[in-house]
Amino acid sequence: MSSSTYGSFPGARPRRLRTTPAMRRMVAEHRLHPADLILPAFVREGISEPVPISAMPGVVQHTRDTLRKAAVEAVAAGVAGIMLFGVPEDEKKDALGTAGTDPDGILQVAIRDVRAEVGDDLVIMSDLCLDEYTDHGHCGVLDDQGRVDNDATLERYAEMAQVQADAGVHVVGPSGMMDGQVGVTRDALDQTGHEDVSILAYTAKYSSAFYGPFREAVGSSLKGDRKTYQQDPANLRESLRELALDLEEGADMVMVKPALPYLDVLAKIAEQVDVPVAAYQISGEYAMVEAAAEKGWIDRDKAILETLTGIKRAGANMILTYWATEVAQGL
Repeated sequence: MSSSTYGSFPGARPRRLRTTPAMRRMVAEHRLHPADLILPAFVREGISEPVPISAMPGVVQHTRDTLRKAAVEAVAAGVAGIMLFGVPEDEKKDALGTAGTDPDGILQVAIRDVRAEVGDDLVIMSDLCLDEYTDHGHCGVLDDQGRVDNDATLERYAEMAQVQADAGVHVVGPSGMMDGQVGVTRDALDQTGHEDVSILAYTAKYSSAFYGPFREAVGSSLKGDRKTYQQDPANLRESLRELALDLEEGADMVMVKPALPYLDVLAKIAEQVDVPVAAYQISGEYAMVEAAAEKGWIDRDKAILETLTGIKRAGANMILTYWATEVAQGL
């Protein structure tokens, strides 16, 4: 077979760089590392054994003791951080979410537990939001017409920031999508002697259908939806406005949530900032892979790594994922 008979063969052959696993590994443009990963974890008040989350196979609501063990396991695997969510007893929920600002509330207790167990070996992060603690399930305080009152909610966030920092958290994550939440949080931390506590801003948090399993994980009491404060999935430019505001207000890191349906938003934000960028691979993303794998429709382990690599390729420096410890152990 000659070139004179069949025309010129290609001189440039990209396939040369795909010939063997070693070659592909050598020329890989993006690599996952355990230090890229953050483990979201739920701790529930008043239980003596972990409670499985039916929509998230392999994920549980931890007891205080099993949370400590999960933190130690994450450190051993090289995971960078842990994001803690508290699940109070139902009778402690009220209209103002007071369990969220109680120094002895479940999240503050869990922060102290993990800090005592692993110290500074794991970056301890906390969800700064009211939805787990309110009897109506919204992320803020309601006015007399049942609407989320932005500025009244900011006052509650300032209190939450202080008690979480007092408990020993390294990073707070204001996630309620209230206007001004980062600035209020920064002021509250600085005015109470917690200048070293960082803020991971939930900059682009969309009103997503993929949060479904999370509602079970935190025992949500939500009635209605969060469309008046979380972002509209149709909008990208709006996320850039949120980004500018969060940076101006003092965000140390920014986040896009969910991850996979919003890789374009993640890439756009990553292009524009000089602070670390996180993406949260949320409960629905996790559940879809686990469910399809259970059916035998996809290769679970390969799908997990492919999704995480795609998130990193889009620009994430850090990825919150429920597979964090498992993946880090494999890496």
